[in-house]
Amino acid sequence: MRYPMRTSRSAVLLASTICVLALGSCGKEEKKAVGPVKIIAVAEIMQETNSFSPVLTTQLDFEAENLLSGDAIIQKSIDEGTQIAGFLEAVEDFGEGRIEVVPIIKATSMSGGPVEQALYESIKKRLISGLSAMKELHGIYLSMHGAMGVEGMRDPEGDILKTIRDTIRTEIPIGVSYDLHANITRRQVKNATFIVGYKTNPHRDHFETGYHSGEILIKTVLGKVKPVMAFNKMRLLKGGGMTIDFLSPMREIFSWMDDVEDSDEVLCISNFMVHVWLDDPELGWSTIVVTDNKPDLARELADELADRNWSVRDVKHAKGSTPSEAIEKARNAWFLRKFGTTVFCDASDAVGAGAPGENTWILKALIDEGTDLTSYLWLRDRDAAREAYAQNIGESVTLSVGGKLDKVYNKPVSITGTIISKTESRLGKTAILKHKGIHLVLSELPESSSQPNSFTDLGLSLWDADIVVVKNLFPFRYRYLLYNRKTVDVMTPGTTNVDVFQLQYQRIARPIYPLDSIEHWRGDETIVK
Repeated sequence: MRYPMRTSRSAVLLASTICVLALGSCGKEEKKAVGPVKIIAVAEIMQETNSFSPVLTTQLDFEAENLLSGDAIIQKSIDEGTQIAGFLEAVEDFGEGRIEVVPIIKATSMSGGPVEQALYESIKKRLISGLSAMKELHGIYLSMHGAMGVEGMRDPEGDILKTIRDTIRTEIPIGVSYDLHANITRRQVKNATFIVGYKTNPHRDHFETGYHSGEILIKTVLGKVKPVMAFNKMRLLKGGGMTIDFLSPMREIFSWMDDVEDSDEVLCISNFMVHVWLDDPELGWSTIVVTDNKPDLARELADELADRNWSVRDVKHAKGSTPSEAIEKARNAWFLRKFGTTVFCDASDAVGAGAPGENTWILKALIDEGTDLTSYLWLRDRDAAREAYAQNIGESVTLSVGGKLDKVYNKPVSITGTIISKTESRLGKTAILKHKGIHLVLSELPESSSQPNSFTDLGLSLWDADIVVVKNLFPFRYRYLLYNRKTVDVMTPGTTNVDVFQLQYQRIARPIYPLDSIEHWRGDETIVK
């Protein structure tokens, strides 16, 4: 099955969802049920953990994004246009008017350190209680990240799946969709009926992944397909720029995957290139192929995908710049800056990959060497944000910022500036401190700046900036296209260092490439179920 990218859907989704919740009584065209109604529960639990971050993810972090139950999940998911929205459209397209969707919980957070154990148990309890309360249940769709971590335990997604299996009838199909950076474990594979992953990096197929998962699950529930899943765990640990789907070397591999999915026998093929900042005994790339009752084909394709991954393992990451080098590159790009800005990727403090978001290395360099350039950067510091927020607009204040959470890689920096803006939002109290050309945005919670409106909503024009600092590795590369004229990857000490040799792993299994010299990707045998 191959799925084209979809772009126009909100109006259709809203109309179809009303019908879905009314036992599938209508749709794009009125559809008359041709059999008994099948009930599918839907839930979304997503957080990506950086094991090297000292900052736990709390309820405040989830409330800043989503912590919803029941019918509120539907409208919010449609507004977002992500996985559950795609699943709902699949219900409309393939449900034959026979599918009733029951939303249970939607709990999502920005990436960060491990989730507090009590919070995780509360979220899991809400999920299991919701499922247990259902008098009838024919299928479950779970939208999860796959690289979540929890204080004092490992593999929470596997724990969720096993708990569901221990609670409900074992024959009920469970379809799971994951982020491309999921760390697939044997426990997850054992308890899921099938697993589908994103096929883009930077991620831009959230809706399509939910739609794809929905078609497979709905056809399974209606008895039209019988998913068989093959899984490989690879002894491979590579990240950074070499995993972008539309650039070599992964472009050729994802193109081959698209061709494979043209076959009616192949329900999905997924390549999980793992979140390298998750310190876990099963850390490593994974390949998964789901076929329609063709176990030998699933095994063959999962092995071939792993072989193709292994063949490009030696591709090196692009070399980054120091903060001083980055400032010099921006200064020299004076002609390009007439038509836009220079974007610094703060690669070692990538909030989108779970870093605390309080890196001071770039700020210090700007104070020392770049105050003549107009720069925007965001820094998470609860105390400094509150102190700045307490000042009047136009007042001058001296603050010590950063270095409060991560004291291994970070140091506080003193800065004096004028308060030019204050607001309160999902990130808590937020204020802009201006020091010559530097516009430092201080907030209580971390901000990845992956969208231009992170700055424009505060009244900062990107056309006026010489330098904009973002704290995410990939999404900004297409979201800032209108403004960005030059990208500089800045490398400093930090919890999201892309060089795996610099990360302090304690739990991963060895040997693994590139930390060790090994001849083959295979650890255990391919699992087919």
